[in-house]
Order: sequence, then C-alpha cells, then structure tokens
Amino acid sequence: MSRSTEVPPYETTRATVDARLYNLWRRARLRLALPLRFPLKDYYGLIMLIDNDEWLLANEKQYDLPVICWREFRDQGRDALHTPVECTLLYYHYGARRFRQPALSALESELRQCLQTVR
Repeated sequence: MSRSTEVPPYETTRATVDARLYNLWRRARLRLALPLRFPLKDYYGLIMLIDNDEWLLANEKQYDLPVICWREFRDQGRDALHTPVECTLLYYHYGARRFRQPALSALESELRQCLQTVR
C-alpha cells in the first residue's frame, strides 16, 4: 500500500489513539473500500493514505514519501470501546510532529463524511 516500509523512520515511538477515532476507522474497514486517499486541507501536498493496517501521512509531491505512520494497533484484549488504543508511531521527518494533530483531525472528519454517505 505505502512506502512506509521502504523508507527508514527518523524516530519510532509508542503512542495512543483516541478510542473515538479508532472505532471510526474500524467501522470504515467494514463498510468502505480501502485504501482511502485524501488531501489535508491547508497543507499543500500532504495526503492521508488509510488502509486496513496503517494510517499514513505522506508528501504527494515527493512520490508519497512518508511523513508520519500509525501502525501496529494493539487492540487485542480490549474490553471497552471507550479506552484508547496503543500503536506504533513512526516519524519520517524531523518536523513531522507539527502535522500529527491536523492529520488525525482530518482523518476523523473524512471518515465521518465517508461513512455518512454509505449508510
């Protein structure tokens, strides 16, 4: 799906994903044709690529070069829908942290919009 495995990350860390967003993505995996690809408004050239296994923020102007990737979601044994989910977060650029929250907000907005049209 993406180049996130071809390019070595600048930094790898553990992170948590808000339960609301994770649950939305789980619904999207069941109802939408993945992968999804959409641009980040106000961030020229940045796109989100959403697949069954990862969320990737990439630079479309540099042949989908990864910027941030969320993967390895640890939801096994999760007994409540309101609890955050741990994942592995890979940064591919030293300035990528500033795009993390806008990317997650755009992802939530796009998934909500897509799921509303599928009902």
